[in-house]
Amino acid sequence: MSNWKLICKLDDIPQLGSRVVQRQTGGDIAIFRTSDDGVFALHDKCPHKNGPLSQGIVHGKRVTCPLHGWNIGLDDGHAVAPDVGSCSTFQVKVEDGAVYLAV
Repeated sequence: MSNWKLICKLDDIPQLGSRVVQRQTGGDIAIFRTSDDGVFALHDKCPHKNGPLSQGIVHGKRVTCPLHGWNIGLDDGHAVAPDVGSCSTFQVKVEDGAVYLAV
């Protein structure tokens, strides 16, 4: 059973933007918000060269890494072909305008 941690209000994440949740171990988590208010959470490192995905461009349900332009699926963490690789995804939910992350 997951425990949910309150991260922020949905409005604290800009549409087509992100917010970073820092962790002491395991690497930071990027929380993304799409144009239609979908919310997704990924490990904040591109599978290619560990670029900060939180600084990338969000489009549709993908984020483009700012270092080398790899596209990563927000829903599954997989690189879009022809690139290969993936990053970890995390459960996230929105309730009453608040964003929660499974811990």
